[in-house]
Amino acid sequence: MTVTVVVVISISLLFAAIFLIFKGKHSRQLAFIAHYEFPSSLSGKISKHYPHLTQHDIGLVFNALRDYFHICNQAKNKMVSMPSQVVDVAWHEFILFTRHYQHFCNNALGRFLHHTPTEAMTSPTLAQNGIKCAWRLACAKENINPQTPVQLPLLFAIDDQLNISDGFKYSLNCQDKSSPNFGSDYCASHIGCTSDCAGDSGSAADGGQFEGSSDSGGCSGGCDGD
Repeated sequence: MTVTVVVVISISLLFAAIFLIFKGKHSRQLAFIAHYEFPSSLSGKISKHYPHLTQHDIGLVFNALRDYFHICNQAKNKMVSMPSQVVDVAWHEFILFTRHYQHFCNNALGRFLHHTPTEAMTSPTLAQNGIKCAWRLACAKENINPQTPVQLPLLFAIDDQLNISDGFKYSLNCQDKSSPNFGSDYCASHIGCTSDCAGDSGSAADGGQFEGSSDSGGCSGGCDGD
């Protein structure tokens, strides 16, 4: 075996080892997010903002907050907008538990995640890049086709589901006149027509891009009528 071959094999093994190390770290981060227990008194903080929420409702809010941290992990350093008012409140209150939040960020993301205010679409059918990124990765996490969704990811459904008075409400079909939110909600299906978020390239089950996507950063074509 020549010296050149030995060097090539050694380099290949080194890169393979580095890949496995980073993949293992990433898996541990996602597992940490999925099983993280928020400070017990955080529930009371959320209840002060929205007294009508039950403990079960607040449990859904915590699940949605975990989803948000999950997609922030997947998006690497790309900006991901927060599409829910109630989850944004939970996030903001969580940050005030400074030591808990710092510990969480270190283990879940490997960096401190600064608060990004909630952001809706600028019009019922016009989405900004941060919302597009949130939509695609939230859909990928729940194995929903972002271009032709049959349901809303939790992050985009929760404000309407929990009757959040100042929340953002998204509809799968904004042309449906029978919808109680017709004319006032946002067209979720229009978000998936284009996207500028190239998150993790893994399978949808692992929180990567949906397998039906034409590329890692968005979907082909545009929306008729936009």
